[in-house]
Amino acid sequence: MSLDNPHIAGGHDLPGFHNLLGYRQVSWEENEAVIELALAPRHLNLAGVIHGGVLTSLLDIVMAEAGTYCPYPGRMRKAITLSLTTTFTGQCSGGTIKVVGRKRAGGTRIFNSTGEVFDEAGNLLAIAEGTFRIRSGSEAPEGVPI
Repeated sequence: MSLDNPHIAGGHDLPGFHNLLGYRQVSWEENEAVIELALAPRHLNLAGVIHGGVLTSLLDIVMAEAGTYCPYPGRMRKAITLSLTTTFTGQCSGGTIKVVGRKRAGGTRIFNSTGEVFDEAGNLLAIAEGTFRIRSGSEAPEGVPI
């Protein structure tokens, strides 16, 4: 997918909480999305490692994206999270992390995704599973205007 959309490119023009996290969209296609985050002090907990809430938030975002790809410029599909389970498997204090989400199954409105977070060395930091529902009005492949 072209990342020309200012609401996803680079993560610098995202609304609200997405902007606060400051991630960058690496790729987004049917059934898979990838984002990256350059860690900053605001992403760390009191122990000086990435906060679990940051990891969980990024997993939630990328897993929802995996099931809501919209190929039409200026339009998007939206989802809400029904359930989300995160397992933390490692930690890091700096560098850039990569978050990958993949849609695994689903119907017209409900879908399931998995996600993984890796540090720069490829170490697994967290895994997640989630169930999402496409928001009313954005079920069609052409979604809704941004």
